[in-house]
Amino acid sequence: MIKRIVKLTFRTGEAETFQEIYAASKPKILQQPGCRHLELWRDVKNPQTFFTYSHWDDEDSLNTYRRSDFFRGVWPRTKAILAEKPEAWSVQIAD
Repeated sequence: MIKRIVKLTFRTGEAETFQEIYAASKPKILQQPGCRHLELWRDVKNPQTFFTYSHWDDEDSLNTYRRSDFFRGVWPRTKAILAEKPEAWSVQIAD
């Protein structure tokens, strides 16, 4: 299993736009093969920063999602409102 955290920091005034994108996307992401869990956390010190926390069956599942038509549709809208490059951390949990 892959557990992944991605830090996303948005331009001032765009946090609400991201929350709308996330709310609309979450059910569809959870339907992706291999996605087991998805959460969104907001940084209490910086309201323009969010962390997504997800569980995937394996790296292949995550990479398949990243290559999906759905991701290619959502990511450009998210990327367009970012203030800085996302940071990601992944760990593989032994079965």
